[in-house]
Amino acid sequence: MRMTEEQTMIVDMASAFSVNQLRPHAERWDREKMLDRDALRAMAELGFGGIYTSEEHGGSALGRLDAVLIFEQLSKGCVSHASFLSIHNMATWMVDHFGGDELRARFVPKLTTAELIASYCLTEPGAGSDAASLKTSAVRDGDEYILNGAKAFISGGRFSDVYIVMARTSDDGARGVSTFIVENGAPGLSFGKNEEKMGWRAQPTAIVNFDDCRIPAGNRVGPEGEGFKYAMAGLDGGRLNIAACSLGGAQDALDRALDYSKDRRQFGRAISDFQAVQFKLADMEIELQAARSLLYNAADVLDQKLPQATRLCASAKRFVTDTGFKVANDALQVHGGYGYLADYEVERIVRDLRVHQILEGTNEIMRVIVARDLLTS
Repeated sequence: MRMTEEQTMIVDMASAFSVNQLRPHAERWDREKMLDRDALRAMAELGFGGIYTSEEHGGSALGRLDAVLIFEQLSKGCVSHASFLSIHNMATWMVDHFGGDELRARFVPKLTTAELIASYCLTEPGAGSDAASLKTSAVRDGDEYILNGAKAFISGGRFSDVYIVMARTSDDGARGVSTFIVENGAPGLSFGKNEEKMGWRAQPTAIVNFDDCRIPAGNRVGPEGEGFKYAMAGLDGGRLNIAACSLGGAQDALDRALDYSKDRRQFGRAISDFQAVQFKLADMEIELQAARSLLYNAADVLDQKLPQATRLCASAKRFVTDTGFKVANDALQVHGGYGYLADYEVERIVRDLRVHQILEGTNEIMRVIVARDLLTS
């Protein structure tokens, strides 16, 4: 793909920030389980807090392909921080795209600057892949809504300032779901413990509880009953973002494996001289190039709002995240025993990329989406 002059400048800017501001701290953030709010705000200062959010309230109004290019570069520095920023972008876009004028004016300017950090709350303890079966309820009470229920696996639980919550306002299946903004500190809002995770350790992940949680009725995003549509629309772009983070993390792992293979000597030669290692490196490069092409094409189709966008976003998410994890794991193998040590940082990339095959819709659900579209189109 030939990038425009503007895209080249954006990529260079994201790459420089990734190398200078994220990569040097990624190991420490992982070890200390620290999500750095200053780093998130610094990325927002570059325009990355609302990449595809409109300019009216401070967004950059870029395309989904531009976002993919940015997250690919940022994740080379720290997969965990880049992935969290991608979730914040998805939530910010949902508020800006579907919210009323007053709601947008209240929240979007602070979201695009990362003065406010947002989390996305769809998954529940009993509603994962079957998201439309969610039980969290929102009952109108005068000028307020009262929320009851719980959301699970929420990135930024307790850390974030606002939570974009899908809750049931009627029993009409997916058509009974609405979207709300719940501000941290709202009465009845509480959080579970920070989950102990395989990867994404820099990100806090927690259950978000709503116990007679009262919020202003004005915090509803759009009309009642439209929330599930909003959630799915957000996920088209979210799946591209998380795929881009897999691509960037895997590219970093490949680059580390290339450098290591040239330095590591066995049997009197650099291991890069052995055909077995050469073939592995070649396959890793080929697979990443194929993944990159599919991802860029899907992002371009979403930018054009073509009817096959959802299918291609699901296709890219499935292929790129599977490929990214495989390439990172192969990079660990090239490092041998040293790859298993935290000092070489490849094991962190492997751990961080594994969850990308699960979140934003499992890769099994991505196959369901693709098959359903093929069989009904």
